[in-house]
Amino acid sequence: MAARRVGMFGGAFDPPHRAHRALAETALEQLELDVLHILPTGQAWHKTRALSPAKDRVAMCQLTFGDLPRVVLDEREIHREGPSYTADTLSELQREYPGAELFLVLGADQLLAFKTWVRWQEVLQLATLAVANRATDIGAHASLDQTTETDLSAVDIPFQSLRMPLKNISATDVRARVERSTLDIGALDVLVPEAVARYISQHHLYQPPQ
Repeated sequence: MAARRVGMFGGAFDPPHRAHRALAETALEQLELDVLHILPTGQAWHKTRALSPAKDRVAMCQLTFGDLPRVVLDEREIHREGPSYTADTLSELQREYPGAELFLVLGADQLLAFKTWVRWQEVLQLATLAVANRATDIGAHASLDQTTETDLSAVDIPFQSLRMPLKNISATDVRARVERSTLDIGALDVLVPEAVARYISQHHLYQPPQ
C-alpha cells in the first residue's frame, strides 16, 4: 500500500540524543505516519561550526532510530552537493510519494527561527509543520526534566503541536559535557542512548585535542 502520511525529521544529529528519539516516537504515533525519514544534515547553510564526519553522525542515527518501525535513515542530504535546503528535500519526497501528506517534524527552537530559512514559504506549501515544544532553559546546570515550555504564542505561521514530555537536552550540551571532562558511559547515557554513548567513547568524539 502506498504511504499516505510521510514525515521528515532532519538535523545535524551531532550527536542524536534522547530527546531526538522521543520526538521521533511521538511523531510516528501522534501523526500516524506511514513512514518517517530521518535526515542527517549535509552541508548545513545555517551552521557556523564544522559538523562531525557524516559517517559518525549516520552511525549514531542508526543506533538511535534504527529499531523504530516505519523509520528510514535517509542520507540524501549528506550526498547532496552544496548547501542543503529543506525545501529541496520536501520537493523530492513529494515526487517519491505522489499524493501523500507531508509533515516536517521540528522543535520549538527551529520554529522560532523558521522565517530565516531559505524558501520557508515553499516549505509551508509542501508540508505541515509538526512541532514539539522545548524547555526554555537547556544547559549544563538545568534539570533534565525542567517543565517550563518555550512561548510559541507569537508564532504567526500554522503548525500542529506534538504532545511529549519536555526533555532538557541539547546536542550542544552533550558535546560540551564530553569536552569538559572524561565522562563514563553511565554518565553520558542519561543524555544519549547507551549505544550512542559507547560510540562516542570508542571513537573519541567531541574530546579536546590532545
